[in-house]
Amino acid sequence: MKTQYYWAIVWMLLLSPMTSIWAQQLTASEVKRMEQQAKQVTIIRDNWGIAHVYGKTDADAVFGMLYAQCEDDFKRVEMNYIDKLGRLAEVKGAGVLYNDLETRLLIDAEEAKADYKKAAPWLKKLMNSYADAINYYLHKHPEVKPLLLTRFEPWFPLLWTDGSIGAISTADLSTGELKAFYSGNKDKVAYIERDVNVQTGSNGFAIAPSKSVTGNALLYINPHTTFYFRPEIQISSQEGLNAYGAVTWGQFFIYQGFNENCGWMHTSSNVDVADMYAEKIVDQKGKLFYEYDGKLLPVKEKNIVIKYLDKGQMASKTIKTYFTIHGPIMAKRDGKWISLKSKNRNMESLVQSWVRTKSKDFKDYQKAMDLKANTSNNTVYADNKGNIAYWHGNFIPMRDKSLNWAKVVDGTTSKTQWKGLHPVSETVHLYNPSNGWLQNCNSTPYSVAGTNSPKESNYLPYMAPDGENFRGVNAVRIFSQDKKYTLDNLITDGYDTKLSAFEVLLPALIANFQKDAEAQEPKFKDLEAPIQVLKNWNYYSNVNSVATTLANEWAFKLNPILQKVYIDEGEKDQVENMTEFAKTASIDDMLPQLREVVQELQAKFGKWEIPWGDINRFQRPSGDIDLTYDDNQESLAMGTASVLWGSLPAFKSSYQNNSKKRYGYNGNSFICAVEFGPKIKAKSLLAGGNSGDPNSKHFFDQAKMYQNAQFKDVLFYKDDVQKNAEKTYHPGE
Repeated sequence: MKTQYYWAIVWMLLLSPMTSIWAQQLTASEVKRMEQQAKQVTIIRDNWGIAHVYGKTDADAVFGMLYAQCEDDFKRVEMNYIDKLGRLAEVKGAGVLYNDLETRLLIDAEEAKADYKKAAPWLKKLMNSYADAINYYLHKHPEVKPLLLTRFEPWFPLLWTDGSIGAISTADLSTGELKAFYSGNKDKVAYIERDVNVQTGSNGFAIAPSKSVTGNALLYINPHTTFYFRPEIQISSQEGLNAYGAVTWGQFFIYQGFNENCGWMHTSSNVDVADMYAEKIVDQKGKLFYEYDGKLLPVKEKNIVIKYLDKGQMASKTIKTYFTIHGPIMAKRDGKWISLKSKNRNMESLVQSWVRTKSKDFKDYQKAMDLKANTSNNTVYADNKGNIAYWHGNFIPMRDKSLNWAKVVDGTTSKTQWKGLHPVSETVHLYNPSNGWLQNCNSTPYSVAGTNSPKESNYLPYMAPDGENFRGVNAVRIFSQDKKYTLDNLITDGYDTKLSAFEVLLPALIANFQKDAEAQEPKFKDLEAPIQVLKNWNYYSNVNSVATTLANEWAFKLNPILQKVYIDEGEKDQVENMTEFAKTASIDDMLPQLREVVQELQAKFGKWEIPWGDINRFQRPSGDIDLTYDDNQESLAMGTASVLWGSLPAFKSSYQNNSKKRYGYNGNSFICAVEFGPKIKAKSLLAGGNSGDPNSKHFFDQAKMYQNAQFKDVLFYKDDVQKNAEKTYHPGE
């Protein structure tokens, strides 16, 4: 009986995907190889806990970079690849099963493996170092227990090739539609809808020598992401690599940052990079075909097995999926199957993500852009020769210009196929504008340089459907002033908290209140005091402002169309929607919502006069990826309001678990200002701190600075790093 019990346990462990105990064992030769590479890498942790990685080769630098990331927050490294492998349901349960299906349909692991086999030797070395570093970390830290991935493979980076937080493009197809198609809505397994209209975004600003006090170009790097989505790091090698900036957990390139020659900032783009096709499906004796150019072609069928955690046990579901020449079937609309054509992973994108970090000058960076592989980003650029530049998107398919590609197009004809990619010269871009500045805030490229911006009439609609938003309005207002910049006042302007949207909304609110006051029987006389507070407001958010509380809470209760930032071809943008709403809004469209805010504040706090900082808080209670916030725990007052209303710095907050206060979870994360002089001068700031370990002093050591927008000096040169070194070691020591 004991023998039977023993082997039952062994087989359970062998078969359990949650344990995979044998997978984490390395052979003696693997360990020896990794130890030898580790000796060629030096990591210096500075006084902020930031890793400065020095390697003999680029591959050595990648090895040190991934080892350092695992030291700082292995769970985030692992979770990013659990996600991109389409295996979230194995750790989170059935609620994300259809999210996994969506990932599997759009990111093909077998294609990634094939790309790895044919990758150039230099790229394969980097990917091998990526996997070796993580596996060596797990070998040296047996106390770290992965949720799922006990062995990382070198092809994993080819699942996620550009670093963007919104890397998967589905046009306007939703996870709900996918579930409805593949389950017939009879399946009890749920899904979590992908947020296709994220309230935040990113800001990128470039200042030319003509607008700079020192005569050097400046770059402001301000991604808005989920907090702690990217750490700060430097990687250097004797092969010409020396890059500093933000890296997405588990990736081996600096996503937003700079080297000693140039810098790059990415903002999310709404360039059309994925299209929907209506397929004509024909069933012939149980076999499915689709019509294409007058012929019937067989529908490709593929069974996808998705495992999911169910009451502590692993279950699985097999889903038969369908593909046409365009891509996977993702939905059914108006009785027709809808396929999606997209490029959600691409080896050229990974190549581009790496080579741009080693750009020596503007021509080098242009060569990287000529790979036309970036599917999700705009780029703001500056360099030490004084060049500034902007590209709106990069991967842009050529299409029939007579069609609206934001809509479903006819899948039965080759006339709607992509015709290759537009060369960069045909896409929306701007080099060295005479005004001396560039800005993008996830907004239209047609205001990127104010009156010197590209002209919309010169470009096809699908190249830039993005509309204007109030951050863009605010940025153009700021940079159009007759002013020259230093690093410090660029940071100051990057933290401009003017909520420009309320310059449009509040006059309409006040006018409607006045109409009500003049009526024979006013209904909203009780709002006289709050209206007066709003009348006296200067539109800037800050911790002591009661008006910011009233305005922010009120605006979220208005027509949801006012929050729509990302738009498709033919749609009105946020500024147009808000202007139209303000002109036509009635008393009942505005005043009941303000009364509701006042009543809610009184119910929570016993009064409505609540300064914004009292309820808008920054808290990092643990190192968990999914945080639980608590009104009774320590938190910091934040003066920034939602970027939806025009604030340049981002602090997206909401009420959590019936909390009285709002807690931030998204927005300014890694922020950096760079001056490209004879020597690099830069300042940066992180949300909270660089470490994900609550026991580390670098978990929350930048929190007060984050609260007050106080930046630290970037240590770019090795002499400076060594003078401020906290720890120097080889990986594994």
